[in-house]
Amino acid sequence: MKTYWKFAALVVVIVGTLVWLAAGGISETKTYYITVNELEQLGPQAAGKRLRVAGDVEPGSIIRKGREVSFVLVQDNHRLKVVYNGAAPLPDTFRDGAQALADGHLGPDNVFTASQIQAKCASKYEAKPAGGKHPSNINKAGL
Repeated sequence: MKTYWKFAALVVVIVGTLVWLAAGGISETKTYYITVNELEQLGPQAAGKRLRVAGDVEPGSIIRKGREVSFVLVQDNHRLKVVYNGAAPLPDTFRDGAQALADGHLGPDNVFTASQIQAKCASKYEAKPAGGKHPSNINKAGL
């Protein structure tokens, strides 16, 4: 019986340790997804939290200095300066006017330091004009 209790105590310690590690890992990797407007409304509460901020890249704001890239995300009349100095290259769709998502932290100087950037070019995803023809609507000769 003594061996059974030692084994049970060991199992409880191992399971407890795994639960503690999992809970700590989840809280450390938790990321809030917000827009530029929402970030401005958070104010000082946003400092130190890992955030994903979405907005449009302001035309003419992209500045490259070696590996560092700085740009401005805009939404309505709200602006956020972002600095990216990551190891991964920026996506091909990252350009003026693109919708971008910056993952990182807001510094005390209100500059967002991004560790990851995602972007999509809005023009690629726009709907076709109403007068445009779809291939299935084209009349095939002889059929």
